Amino acid sequence: MTESEQPTEQPSEQPSVPLSVLLADPALGLRQVAGPAGDRLVSTVGTTEIEDPSPYLVGGELLLTAGVRLPADAEGVDTYVRRVVAAGVSALGFGVVPVHDEVPAELVAACDRHGLPLLRLPPATPFVAVGQATYAAIAEARNRALREISRAQSALAAAAARPDGLRAVLDRLSGHTGAWAVLHDARGNELFSAGPRPAPPVPGRVRDLAVRTLARVRSGSAGRSAPAAGADHEGGVHLTAHTLPGADGTATALALGQATTTAPTLVHRQITGTAAVLLALLTSPRHALGTDTHSAGALVRLMLGATPAEVAPALAPTGHWVVVHGRYATAPPPGDDPVQLAALGTALGTPYLQVDGPELKALIPGASDARPEVPAQAADLGWVLGFSAPAPASELARADVQAGRALRRALAAQLPAVVHTRDPLTVHGLVPAADARELARARFAPLDDAGPPGAPVLVETLRVWLTLHGSWDRTATALHVHRNTVRHRLARVAELLDVDVQDPGTRMELWFALHWLPNEDPGD
Repeated sequence: MTESEQPTEQPSEQPSVPLSVLLADPALGLRQVAGPAGDRLVSTVGTTEIEDPSPYLVGGELLLTAGVRLPADAEGVDTYVRRVVAAGVSALGFGVVPVHDEVPAELVAACDRHGLPLLRLPPATPFVAVGQATYAAIAEARNRALREISRAQSALAAAAARPDGLRAVLDRLSGHTGAWAVLHDARGNELFSAGPRPAPPVPGRVRDLAVRTLARVRSGSAGRSAPAAGADHEGGVHLTAHTLPGADGTATALALGQATTTAPTLVHRQITGTAAVLLALLTSPRHALGTDTHSAGALVRLMLGATPAEVAPALAPTGHWVVVHGRYATAPPPGDDPVQLAALGTALGTPYLQVDGPELKALIPGASDARPEVPAQAADLGWVLGFSAPAPASELARADVQAGRALRRALAAQLPAVVHTRDPLTVHGLVPAADARELARARFAPLDDAGPPGAPVLVETLRVWLTLHGSWDRTATALHVHRNTVRHRLARVAELLDVDVQDPGTRMELWFALHWLPNEDPGD
């Protein structure tokens, strides 16, 4: 496993062409006579007739020679091949006639031994023609790459303009690069992702790489340095992480992670760079928290005396709102970090947020007949949420109460979010489950000192008696005991609980408490 980290600006790659393209050109008549069959990339063509050309090579060459100064013995030929391989030559082309009638067997053996592709150039193919064909193929490959980048950039820009811009940009990025794309915050929370999700442990490794890269950025000068990138490998999968650039040239607190089974190309890195800029814009405070003229105008009107109902149409053309209450479930709370607030606003789909310590309130424009959508990304950011039903501006106070109740239910049931339904309110829905269980335990705690037949028997007798509307005979039949036993048990319950079991209000209280006991289902 290797890892490398470097600035976002990558070293430029030399344009190249696969060796197979040259071998497939019938005008050249090239034939591979030694070396591995795997395709090599050729970035330039060079001609040499010196005994040791390695000091003059930069790597990636198709090195052409007629063997004028080729060593005469096998050991010398082996040394020649070993040197050009060490210099990074992609392939060796040998032109037959006039110096050699055929490719020397010693050269063929040495190229096989050192893994260097060896091409035979027929007498009718000038070295210049090989160079011209190579550079023409490189130019065509460069044009194809530019067209691919242009198409991808257009698709990414169109995706960014969609209402679900973050998810759409990641989806287009994944489609053009073939990579699983994911957006992480500094804590490693997975905010959005697109593309086929790789099997574990790859997602965790991408997350760790993103967190490390973001941590390195935060440790830079003034607490935040320029955007950076990191790379890693996991079982043949290439992992990368790019911190998103900010408007001031520094990095934001978000990172774009990718995982793919093929090494990223220059085209893929160009496309990823475009996506990173668009994602940075979409998660910027200015975009996600809202600075549009409609919002500013509504604020002006409110400050000059207009009512919420009068300015609401300027903010939500549909005329309806969903109120959200939230509680930050982890520590520390997000505070006023604009990037975290922007990511939360983007996840909820609204610029109308108020975060006060661990508490959140938000307004989401919504249709009157649409059930609010619960974004998983908000929970990933650490929030537990309660959503109201859509309501017009004139009924926002009622929706605010609904959102508060939904949040209490979510916290009590340890759920990431609860959406208020339009069903009639019930006592079970109004009382948080944890409070209800505690109330039931306290209510029936005196029965623990009942002695024989024991608290469970007394509780079950009370339950059956209340179920059968206080009928002594039917309760006795159901429990297979004498009716006087039922009377005796209920009298004992009344004495220990200090209640009048004949009072309707007491019966109702005991009935709810029975259903709130642990291991009971309030829906029964």
